[in-house]
Amino acid sequence: MNSPDRTAAISLWRDLRFRRFWAGQSISQFGDRITELALPLIAISALNASANQVAWLTALIWIPNLLAIFLGAWVDHRAHKRRLMILADLVRAAVLLSIPVAYLLGAVTLGQLYAVALLTGAAGVLFNTAYPPFFVRLVPRASYVDANSKLSASRSVSYVAGPAIGGALVQALTAPVTLVVDALTFLASAVLISRVSVDEPPAASGSAAAPSLLRRAREGLSFVIRHPVLRAGLGCAATVNFFTFVAGSGLIVLFASRSLGLSAGVIGIAFGIGASGALLGAVFAPKISRRIGVGRSIVVGAVLFPAPIAIAAAANGPLWLRAGALASAKFLSGFGVMLFDVNLNSLQAAVIPDGMRSRVAGAYSTLNYGIRPVGAIVGGLLATHLGLRTTLLIAAAGGALSLLWLLPSPIPRIRTLAQTRVADTAGDGEGDNRPAPC
Repeated sequence: MNSPDRTAAISLWRDLRFRRFWAGQSISQFGDRITELALPLIAISALNASANQVAWLTALIWIPNLLAIFLGAWVDHRAHKRRLMILADLVRAAVLLSIPVAYLLGAVTLGQLYAVALLTGAAGVLFNTAYPPFFVRLVPRASYVDANSKLSASRSVSYVAGPAIGGALVQALTAPVTLVVDALTFLASAVLISRVSVDEPPAASGSAAAPSLLRRAREGLSFVIRHPVLRAGLGCAATVNFFTFVAGSGLIVLFASRSLGLSAGVIGIAFGIGASGALLGAVFAPKISRRIGVGRSIVVGAVLFPAPIAIAAAANGPLWLRAGALASAKFLSGFGVMLFDVNLNSLQAAVIPDGMRSRVAGAYSTLNYGIRPVGAIVGGLLATHLGLRTTLLIAAAGGALSLLWLLPSPIPRIRTLAQTRVADTAGDGEGDNRPAPC
């Protein structure tokens, strides 16, 4: 099936290829929420893991992102990005299935859980670096914001309903057997992606003159640093991520429990209500960007994402007010992060040339995701020495200051993606001057 006009907006509801891809991603997002609950529960209940061991289980999922800059450089010189995405889904399904098999044989070990976390994280990085070139071959330029809105809405719904579904499955099936469900979601995603045909360019030349992996990785990082939109977007996103991880979900829960005196049930209800903000943010992001512009939407989202942490930190008074402050903070923050993500992802899609997409995604992920565990460590130190409330206020203020990356950049002045153009990659031989891809 030939690709549609890459510059004209289309109704994504009528696009069978996008609907298949969207369905696959929606299914796998729910599977991710199940695994996020089931994997630590296996370590805690079956293996009596300590808090430090559980923390390492989480960290190992993120560690492969530190190598994303090199994986992205490798992916950019491979043809058939869609096949790499399918491979990543199949690897994750197979790795997750190893746990219930070992459980039935009575052979589950902490080492196996660590290996599963590391391998699924690595496969996720492969998927994410192959995704940008695939996305722009699937979605027309004028529909980037709409497509990202729909994909983000699915992710938001998974955060609202996923934990409840996961909890019910764990209770009914046990945590190890529940992982079969997540494995099946990755298989479903692989099947649906295999049925999405896109016109992909041939691989870059494999001649002896081809640049080395290190050089290609360096080119991706250099491109991000030199490009005014990408540089500002990365600086802002990394700053926001650092400070929101300083606050961290763990510290917020600890603050809500110890400082606000809220029960686990009340905290869960507040978080559930607050999670609806992300869903609404994903749904309304396209309308807001049409009203105030893509760039201004990013600026508003950059402040609205971290600043509401201060609402929770300043909470006091009767129970309903404390719980309401926590729910409001989560609601506004969720709305802000979707407003930020949907528009920034779409803008980046509009300014990166075809030959650089995976390299840029890899460099971006290495810096943006690599800063997250650093923020979590700093948050723990600040909470220990300054207290929980002060740490949350620092996170809110520091995160809001991320807009200082945006204000001097071209981003606030960009109203529509039509104002952007794909940059040339001088000397790369892979540049594409067409006005659509990301």
